[in-house]
Amino acid sequence: MDDKLIPLRHSAAHVMAQAVMELYPGAKLGFGPAIEDGFYYDFELPRAITPDDLPAIEARMKEIVKGKHPFQHAELSIDAARAQFAAQPFKLDQVYALSTGAMGEHGETAAKPAESVSTYTHANFTDLCRGPHLAHTGEIPADALKLLSIAGAYWRGDEKNPQLTRIYGTVWSSKKELDEYLWRLEEAKKRDHRKLGRELGLFYFSDDIGPGLPLFTPKGEIVRYLMEDFVRETQTKYGYQHVWTGHMVKEDLYRKSGHYDNYRDSMFPAMEDEGVVFRLKPMNCPSHMTLFNEMGKHSYREFPLRMAEFATLYRYEKRGELSGLTRVRALTQDDCHVFCTEDQIESEFTLALNLIRKVLDTYKFTDYKVRLSLRGDTGKYVQDDEKWDKATRALRSALDTNKVEYFVAEGEAAFYGPKADFLARDVLGREWQLSTIQVDFIQPARIGCEYVAEDGSMRTPVVIHRAVTGSTERFLGVLIEQFAGAFPVWLAPVQMMIVPIADRHLEYANFVAAQLRAQNFRVEVDTRAERMNAKIRDAQLQKIPYMLVVGDKEEEAQAVAVRLRTGEDLKAIPLDQFRAMAKKIVDEKSLELK
Repeated sequence: MDDKLIPLRHSAAHVMAQAVMELYPGAKLGFGPAIEDGFYYDFELPRAITPDDLPAIEARMKEIVKGKHPFQHAELSIDAARAQFAAQPFKLDQVYALSTGAMGEHGETAAKPAESVSTYTHANFTDLCRGPHLAHTGEIPADALKLLSIAGAYWRGDEKNPQLTRIYGTVWSSKKELDEYLWRLEEAKKRDHRKLGRELGLFYFSDDIGPGLPLFTPKGEIVRYLMEDFVRETQTKYGYQHVWTGHMVKEDLYRKSGHYDNYRDSMFPAMEDEGVVFRLKPMNCPSHMTLFNEMGKHSYREFPLRMAEFATLYRYEKRGELSGLTRVRALTQDDCHVFCTEDQIESEFTLALNLIRKVLDTYKFTDYKVRLSLRGDTGKYVQDDEKWDKATRALRSALDTNKVEYFVAEGEAAFYGPKADFLARDVLGREWQLSTIQVDFIQPARIGCEYVAEDGSMRTPVVIHRAVTGSTERFLGVLIEQFAGAFPVWLAPVQMMIVPIADRHLEYANFVAAQLRAQNFRVEVDTRAERMNAKIRDAQLQKIPYMLVVGDKEEEAQAVAVRLRTGEDLKAIPLDQFRAMAKKIVDEKSLELK
């Protein structure tokens, strides 16, 4: 989020809270932060509200804005804060958390109990808040302010706590910026992969199967296959070897690796067999390290040893956090673990970086940045300062050597080591975390990985964790929205629809289909008793790249009349010429259609 927008959006959240308190006396206040693209505030309301109630709240907000009420900061003692918010149970809960050190001002782990709390007041509304804020409400541009939607949210994100009403809004520096944002929202709705996935017949979710567990149709599976095959083929050229390590693992391995202590809330419940506890596999690294150990005695001469796997993993995501393909409970990672020496970290990082760049560039994700995720002050990280320092220095050095621009994010590292995360922007400017490269000095030692060094001593290898597209499901969801369902020709589940003008042209249509299938094109013939224009329209709605119309003239000339899904008519083209054109586009993985 642009830092200059934080005070603007935070101030708008307070104005919204004042408006809601006035319109719904007795409302209880939760949290109200600035977020990416807007703000929200959580309330416990005396009655349920609907989107029809938002215009009245928004109108009252704009009246408050006109009042130019100053935002006034104050520090209150704990006792004074309890008195100030005596009628607000969620604020009292927050004051208690601050006073005991259970939580800091922004929900983080507190270094020590607070002796006072920060508040901001404007007009007749006071909120428990660290800020920052604008000088006064009049600095909020009323014509760039809009309330957007309503959702449910549990207090502190815990489903055991009361469910509150969350009102989302947005505010920008100008009406022009608001209008651009609202356009992006509408465009995002059209591109929503959940909507397009159903319309294009790619995947479904079923209550009979369970939440977060997608079902892929033949069309969806061919896209998955092509995506994975592209990465598999590319990384094989880069020297990666593919392995397979199953779906279940003894829980003891995750206790040994450290995942049990740091990740068990995201694991599916345990299964027991004759006193042995198993877990559905939520990650690959302990399995790959175990395979490394089982493969016998290793020498430095074997390094780097690169193990890659397309493994379906199972993570117990909360129902409220599931979102189509981008947040699922069964995800297939293009995962890799490189066993190497410390001296090889930089070269292996470079290799992984080049591989990631090649794949992202092919999909035209060229606008991305890198986040160097480091450990924070919380206790979730393995305590080994020496190894953390070595891993962090190595990763920084690799980034600098490759002239990669990056920004640092404290507290975003994996529990075992720092990582470089690739954040790509799509055509609507939305940011997605896709690829990652992580340096791990800790897990290999915990799992007992060793190799014979050049001097004959036994040493622990460094492991570099690497994923190119992250997960197949998530990346497919992003791609559907990136291309609005109109996949590049090489990735389209159906590349060509042959449209015979009349029944007498079916024989030639099937001949054309056979010729194209012999060249590995994915082709269908529309044999329905519909008019030609209806068949073309339906193929365009299915985002099929090429519609090949065949009639008497085309059959006589051994040609096809080519229509593009964009609506462009290329007229009649000799079949061999069209086949060569399409093959070149597919082979080059081009985004073009001609």
